[in-house]
Amino acid sequence: MLEIRALEKIYRSSIGGTRALQNVDLSIGPGEIVGLFGENGAGKSTLLSSILGFQSYKGSILLDGEPISRKNISRLSFATCEHSFFANLTPESHREFYRMQFGSFREKRFEALMNFFELPVNKPLKSFSIGQKNQFEVIMALCQGADYILMDEPFAGNDIFNREDFYKVLLGILEPEETILLSTHLIGEVEHFVSRAVLLKKGQIVGDISTLVLEEQNRSLLDFVKETCGYQPNRVAHTLTALEDEKRNG
Repeated sequence: MLEIRALEKIYRSSIGGTRALQNVDLSIGPGEIVGLFGENGAGKSTLLSSILGFQSYKGSILLDGEPISRKNISRLSFATCEHSFFANLTPESHREFYRMQFGSFREKRFEALMNFFELPVNKPLKSFSIGQKNQFEVIMALCQGADYILMDEPFAGNDIFNREDFYKVLLGILEPEETILLSTHLIGEVEHFVSRAVLLKKGQIVGDISTLVLEEQNRSLLDFVKETCGYQPNRVAHTLTALEDEKRNG
């Protein structure tokens, strides 16, 4: 169980501070596939990086009752569109490195996903396209052997067909105890992939619901996100009207 209690993060600067997270309480159990949604600046990336210990924070983050440290950090993996691999190395070199670092490295899964994405194993990653680099980033996060796999906009640069097929493959390869926490703006695409939706707004959790409940209520995930986050459907019309008025009066 991943437990987050009273999490708070403030980014300090010379002119004051920006509160990125405020009083965040969240529990994620084994086997869940959780979608993390919210507008730009809602705190999604900050939450993920706090879990991984990339930055300081107030509050507590526990993994099966223990603080996350060198002893248990290998139970977490991370895929980010900012990339965490070694650009001058090949995928094969990364496989060898991960074998040495992680005793539970998933060899067969690595081969299957490399074949699925048709990625070359002996070319340096710096020669890959942005989409290919993101694919490889996800592959390594899934193959590390972690129990909790965190992903921050991992599918940027990939075409819709690759993304749709990958969701299906991912559902087919995950073990029952593997947990995914996925931050993405692709709400409609992941609706049938995630089992739970957590919504952040201005650093606070404003919604937490299972997709099964949404189905029972005959509500789409996108509608739930819009309603909970206070989406204003008329803002486009208001903006266009204001621009037209400016043209006429100008």
